[in-house]
Amino acid sequence: MNAEIIAVGSEMLTPERLDTNSLWLTNELNDLGVEVIAKHIVGDQRERLAGEIRRAMDNAEIVIVSGGLGPTEDDVTRDSAALALGRAQAYIEEIARGIEARFARMKRIMPETNRRQAMVIAGAEILFNDRGTAPGQWIPFENGVVTLLPGPPYELKSMFTRECLPRLRGLVPPTVIRTLTMRTTGMSEAALDEAISPIYSSYKKITTTVLAHNSDIQIHFRARCPSDAEANALLEQIRPKIETALGDFIYSRNADPLEVVVGRKLQAAGATLSVAESATGGGLADRISSVPGSSAWFLGGMVTYSRRLKVELLGIPADLIDRCGPVSSEVTAAMATAARARTGATWSIAVTGNAGPTTDGDSAGLGDFYVGIAGPAETTVTHRVWPSPDRMRVRAFAAQLALDLLNRKLGR
Repeated sequence: MNAEIIAVGSEMLTPERLDTNSLWLTNELNDLGVEVIAKHIVGDQRERLAGEIRRAMDNAEIVIVSGGLGPTEDDVTRDSAALALGRAQAYIEEIARGIEARFARMKRIMPETNRRQAMVIAGAEILFNDRGTAPGQWIPFENGVVTLLPGPPYELKSMFTRECLPRLRGLVPPTVIRTLTMRTTGMSEAALDEAISPIYSSYKKITTTVLAHNSDIQIHFRARCPSDAEANALLEQIRPKIETALGDFIYSRNADPLEVVVGRKLQAAGATLSVAESATGGGLADRISSVPGSSAWFLGGMVTYSRRLKVELLGIPADLIDRCGPVSSEVTAAMATAARARTGATWSIAVTGNAGPTTDGDSAGLGDFYVGIAGPAETTVTHRVWPSPDRMRVRAFAAQLALDLLNRKLGR
């Protein structure tokens, strides 16, 4: 079965508010084997919302509408759902008394406007709200069910867990969704898809999603089958084919980011790491130290952004910087070697570059970056050019490259 989620509220169409309910609901539905095929945000307008509900009912067996069940004039979800279903509403005194009793427990008098929350669509089952005044509604229709849930997350989660999950378990046929996630770096999204699309397109029961961000590409393979065994078997069929196609560009097979993979290898080897950063300005160390437990293998580092600090903190000869330029292979190698010597780390990474919009020195152009890796056997330097106007994106590319180079040296 498929589902669509409609979040109601004009405030979520502004930059200030996010719809987080749909993320939580998607996870719950996926656990039931239900695929969420669309999500929508609709403002507080009756006819527009009614049209969206009607359209969702044509496409999915499960339609979940969150928000807009309050007592005010701009809470239009009940009216819109009734309009979409072509059904009348009735005032239920018992619900009104329950809301009134809730106010009484708080030593308050219920405003008359709260009686609007006692309006129920014909054929609906009432979903009890143990955390607020707005009851939900479970409304079967010819091809499925429309569910109205309150907007506040603490109300929605409680109601969905208590009231909706048991009903959905009786409605949804035995289905599971299982996901295999791989992460790659070092190749473009287009090149990656060219390599694997002939494979995944032949699996009709697997949905493949490719997500690229700052040189890190995640590939999600989702198998939707009647049982765990069938879904897992299907993913195990596709796994070796993808691994053969992508080779050592794959660095993670369980969704772990690159800094976690590197840290695990360092810890297993009893090795340590330090960094010397210029252009990335501490961004590399931030990624590394964000890993829980990284103090076991990450010693720390230095942000030597200026030429003076490269000389004073790392001991780089001033004449080397003058002769070769601060953004150069020679200075990068010296930074990596010095960082390793001064910290006593097994491995050290150095990064220099011109992230823009200006450049440092005459020897390197805009987007030029160097990454140095100093290890027990040697120091190597890799050069890349990213002529992007997005300064932060280029810095992220450099940090990703640095971790990838070290990961390769540690062995895939």
